[in-house]
Amino acid sequence: MSEVRVRFPPSPTGYLHIGGARTAICNWLFAKKHNGKLILRIEDTDADRSTQESIDGILDGLKWLGIDWDEGPYFQTEFAEEHVAAAHRLVSEGHAYKCFCTKEDLDAKREAAMAAKKSQVGYDGTCRNLSADEIAQKENDHIPYVVRFKVPAREGAVGYDDKVLGRIEQAYREIDDFVIVRSNGKPLYLLCNVVDDIRDRISHIIRGQDHMTNTIKQVLLYEALGAPVPVFAHMPLTLDLKKAKISKRSHGEIVAVHFYQQHGFIPWALVNFLVLLGWSPGDDREIFSPEELIEIFTLERINKSNSIFNFQKDDPKFFTDPKAININAQYLQKMPIEEIGALVKEEFIADGLWDESYDGDKKQWFLSTLDLVRERFHTLKDFATTGRAYFADDFEPEKRAVDKNLLKHEGLKEWLPMLAARYEALTDFNQENAETEAKKLAEELELKPGVIINGMRTVVTGCLAGPSMYDALMAIGKDRVVARLKDVAKLY
Repeated sequence: MSEVRVRFPPSPTGYLHIGGARTAICNWLFAKKHNGKLILRIEDTDADRSTQESIDGILDGLKWLGIDWDEGPYFQTEFAEEHVAAAHRLVSEGHAYKCFCTKEDLDAKREAAMAAKKSQVGYDGTCRNLSADEIAQKENDHIPYVVRFKVPAREGAVGYDDKVLGRIEQAYREIDDFVIVRSNGKPLYLLCNVVDDIRDRISHIIRGQDHMTNTIKQVLLYEALGAPVPVFAHMPLTLDLKKAKISKRSHGEIVAVHFYQQHGFIPWALVNFLVLLGWSPGDDREIFSPEELIEIFTLERINKSNSIFNFQKDDPKFFTDPKAININAQYLQKMPIEEIGALVKEEFIADGLWDESYDGDKKQWFLSTLDLVRERFHTLKDFATTGRAYFADDFEPEKRAVDKNLLKHEGLKEWLPMLAARYEALTDFNQENAETEAKKLAEELELKPGVIINGMRTVVTGCLAGPSMYDALMAIGKDRVVARLKDVAKLY
């Protein structure tokens, strides 16, 4: 295989969409696998909608995901003269022509063709064979024109071999002469994209199936410009549960990369999830390191059918696709605790929970506490919310825990302060002694041990469940445990 050069060409008209991110990831993986290059090109020709904020958001999103690029970012508007020059060349070499038909003329012809039930209702080629004199006269009369590509009038079909979908063809006679330059003189995306890919020596174009409507026309443009046609691989679309394409307009920020950053996702966990939306490793594995994914990634394993983003708005249990949450949780549970610590530090700083001693004399305690509590957590946010009681006193106990473990037992308002006094009197506050005192108190009060232990868990950790109760007590520390048990009445 000659040098692999792929590109990711986002339009800066909004945030980085997870569909766009998935495209960038697949291009990145393919480039890495083949020691190739990924070119980042910002397609900013839509001046009315392109913003610097969107450009910054796209770049920040890619960096957060860990997707680096080898060239760029280039900006499409910087090459406007090249796009115009290509259009002029196509006209001068007979591959395109000036079309003076008005919109009203075209609409009338289309309606007539539809009324006559003709098989083709597109452009009829009125201006395709105008003479030089006719063209000059229309230009002298200042009649506006577009530039159309002259589809070869030949038998057979034009096509390409798609790495995902196989051979794709369309008969020449079924393709209308399509517009490549607007009446204002600006080339369309269709042409700009091809000119840019030729200049950037793109070898493979990996993109969504929604771009397939352009591909046959772009193959014709490559051929007319005398350039090799890249290898195409069209990935399936990502749909919601109602089989509608996920979009910024319909689904909001749930489909934005920054949403996952703000909700405590580990960057590579999101990459891992997005790759699996429309690609399969060929077995039942779901978790991959970057090195593993680069090694096994192939275009041939991209699925032909659309993938489903399993999101239900206002679902009380899952704020996004459950599979995404599950994959993130697996990373939380398996990553080296030092790496988790660095990520949690960022969350704690943002939340006002960070203590500089966590990087100093309390670093070992900080990391061991993270290790203790992370088993049941799903996102980095959980350390500052569900796990807040381990790091601060301003935590809000879960309502379910209070209802089940405290409010059903009015006597805990007296029993837990009694336990606090026993703990306070211990000269050696360790797991064994803490467990012994709790069980002795339950026995003396003729209670099931669970009444005391579950009540204690709610008051001390704020949670209905969690790690071993006595491991939790040691992590939180004697002074905090005693103070919270004494103050149980405030929860009634």
